[in-house]
Amino acid sequence: MKGYQEYFLRKLGWFLITFVFAFLLNFILPRMMPGDPVAVITQRVTQGMTSQTGVAKIYQEYSELFGTNKPMLEQFFLYVKNVSQGNFGISFSQYPRPVAEIIKSSIWWTVCLQFPAIIVGWLIGNTLGALAAYLKGGFDKVIMPVSIFVSNFPAFGMAIIMVVIFATTLKWFPISGGYGFDQIPNMSWTFVWSVIVHYQLPFWSIVLISIGGQAIGMRSMSIYELNADYVKYSRFLGINDRKIVGYVFRNAMLPQVTGLALSIGTMVGGALVAEIIFSYPGLGNTILKAVVGQDYPLISGVTLIITLMVLSANFIIEIIYGIIDPRIKATQAD
Repeated sequence: MKGYQEYFLRKLGWFLITFVFAFLLNFILPRMMPGDPVAVITQRVTQGMTSQTGVAKIYQEYSELFGTNKPMLEQFFLYVKNVSQGNFGISFSQYPRPVAEIIKSSIWWTVCLQFPAIIVGWLIGNTLGALAAYLKGGFDKVIMPVSIFVSNFPAFGMAIIMVVIFATTLKWFPISGGYGFDQIPNMSWTFVWSVIVHYQLPFWSIVLISIGGQAIGMRSMSIYELNADYVKYSRFLGINDRKIVGYVFRNAMLPQVTGLALSIGTMVGGALVAEIIFSYPGLGNTILKAVVGQDYPLISGVTLIITLMVLSANFIIEIIYGIIDPRIKATQAD
């Protein structure tokens, strides 16, 4: 118990150190982008104004409102104070909407799209990889090249192909959006069906891309485990093959579980391509608009969410690994 406590505290320490550096970069990097977002907002608001004094006054008011006229160090401490209170500031590009409101309205679209797609792709891919390693023969000769091809296919390419085939040619599904443009969000069956129909293309484009990599990884690990000494010795002792295979695939799953945790942690970043191609109203599309609009608060808010998800996924999987595989804990302790 003492050894596991030390292991947990060590991992927690690294988590906190990494988060501090990530938090600093999350604040600094967006502010290193060229251009002045306050000037863009002022230009939009003051269209048609001829008085330069009035324009300058409005620019000054917005600079004070967003805090861009303060020294960088003062801006940082103000940012830390606001974030600790759950306040990410006011969006530049969608003024006067708060960043927290924008993230709240779009994060569930991303989670509901990405999380099921990652789980389904992980389950199908690992099942196909395990079967390819165990059955061998013709099944393996078909699954392996197809998996290699699909895993190396660019995400935007898969999305475009699905749009051309299923939306443009066959007209089975709509091309873009999270629901029909003539719909108002509500709990009616018409709106729910519209969401389901718009959901299909981005969902399956993500699933198909993830299946290939998972199948290749699981097949490689399963072949390695099937040829391990403990498997040969167990078969020599006459232990039931089904029981042996159960242990083999459990050991082979460990790296795949790591991949699953990282995929879940980085789901927001992974949503970017699918959401752009299909104009899906999630965080990926939100951060693209924030970058285009030089929206510092929105960029920082979204990337901070991504950072927390990635770090939390890594931390949780390290802790779970320490529980289910004592060898890792012992190696770390040495």
